[in-house]
Amino acid sequence: MAKGKVYPSAEQALADIFDGAVVLVGGFAGQGVPEALLEALSRQAVKDLTCICSPAMPRGRQSSGFDVARLVASGRVSKVITPLLEYPGANSVLEQQRRAGQLTVEVVPQGVLAERLRAGGAGLGGVFLPNGAGTRFEEGKETREFDGQRAVLELPIRADFALVRAQTADLFGNLIYQGDARNWGPVMAMAAAITIAQVDRVVEPGGLDPERVITPGIFVHRIIAAGGATGGR
Repeated sequence: MAKGKVYPSAEQALADIFDGAVVLVGGFAGQGVPEALLEALSRQAVKDLTCICSPAMPRGRQSSGFDVARLVASGRVSKVITPLLEYPGANSVLEQQRRAGQLTVEVVPQGVLAERLRAGGAGLGGVFLPNGAGTRFEEGKETREFDGQRAVLELPIRADFALVRAQTADLFGNLIYQGDARNWGPVMAMAAAITIAQVDRVVEPGGLDPERVITPGIFVHRIIAAGGATGGR
């Protein structure tokens, strides 16, 4: 049984992820990846997931941890939205499945992805950004001019679940990150209906320095303690 927001296992925290769910996955270049959650998700009986991450590529050319590429290899994912699928020439499972028509890939510039997630978390109807104006990224989108500069309307992203990585949580779900682990976690936690955090340790209420809390517990719904997994430096 869960103790407040703390679940005894990743499998139990992920039990209600459903076919076709949109899942945000924190982490960047191998840091802040919720590896225990991803590995548990690969064993769930779900399919046709849409994963939104930055980037989707493995750590370097050879990944030693459980990342989005390995989740894709498990057959659970049908679409990836990311600024970068993989390193050029890596020919990973991501590229192999894309070429075989088994994986749909939507490329979104990193800054645009961040702003769309922020808009989703803030409840905005969209944001006009100069990024992508005059390129293929504006195709089919509304454009306007502001102070003589063309901008493209980007719609907010809201997801069903967010899987993030943090160093410490309290029982209320307040999160403290460390080093590189503080990347996409804060904005993704705000943009999901249910946020599940993998943390190194959990403390009692009052055990965190409030000045160090980055993600308030109101945005975190479930916690698993998985000390020793890869996090920030």
